[in-house]
Amino acid sequence: MAKILLTGGAGFIGSSVTARLLERGEQIVCLDDFNDYYDPALKRENVTSFAAHPGWRLVEGDIRDKSLVERLYATERFDATIHLAARAGVRPSIQQPVLYEEVNCLGTLHLLEAARRHGGPTFIFGSSSSVYGINSKVPFSEDDPITCPVSPYAGTKRANELQCYTYHHLYGLCITCLRFFTVYGPRQRPEMAIYAFTDKLARGNAVPRFGDGSSARDYTYIDDIVAGVLAAYDHAAPFEIVNLGGSRTTTLQRLIELIAKTLGVEPCIEEQPNQPGDVAITYADVSKAKRLWGWEPQVSIEEGIERFVRWFRSERMR
Repeated sequence: MAKILLTGGAGFIGSSVTARLLERGEQIVCLDDFNDYYDPALKRENVTSFAAHPGWRLVEGDIRDKSLVERLYATERFDATIHLAARAGVRPSIQQPVLYEEVNCLGTLHLLEAARRHGGPTFIFGSSSSVYGINSKVPFSEDDPITCPVSPYAGTKRANELQCYTYHHLYGLCITCLRFFTVYGPRQRPEMAIYAFTDKLARGNAVPRFGDGSSARDYTYIDDIVAGVLAAYDHAAPFEIVNLGGSRTTTLQRLIELIAKTLGVEPCIEEQPNQPGDVAITYADVSKAKRLWGWEPQVSIEEGIERFVRWFRSERMR
């Protein structure tokens, strides 16, 4: 039975990973600050089912709090860290770049420092497909040069990957950086496209479509992401960067139509200009994950949207 620090453990991905790890019998210390990026009550709801579990403990705090992080590692002696805490979102980062730098870069540095001083060499880091930025080659491969991030958020995530490599090289931490591609599913953050579109369409409101609808994303269902995180943890390597994506693109227009069809409504579209920081396409080459761990995405966008809509109607339309 391992003891794992899981940062951001009350969030969308973090709480989903926690559920699976607890099923396996691991001990989880969840570090989360319940910030107001979105309603903290939703994050508290995410972890309600864990509250009485003997293998789970909540520590409310900020990864920027160096003394808290140091104290946690010194007293708990973690076997591993799964670091998912971050300020997320491309567009908000354009408005608050200093906050994103402080949380994502300084906070990650505190964790790496504490991990190297107090053991627990396995470190799994949640990166993002945003690091690829303006990348004309598709699908995106881990070997592609990363030279054109187009948002502060993307810049911080690439900086985190470089921090991780440095700590592997100098101190021997075993670190895997996972580049997540547009994750969706139950517990999804309410400002994310699939949740927001579903909410508007279900309530008979117009959906904002940025650009002409031809932009495309590689949407990845949460169960596939959780399986990838666990695979990275189970096969800890000296240092790897690995894509986790659906390995299939869906245009914005197709996404809106698919959600509307699943809901049984006709979509009303409100055309909007392209947004700063957006890219034309994301598309994951997942051959490395398959080679290393036998991991492949299992849930298609059609099946994933059906699952999400069922959850939304059950949990958010009450």
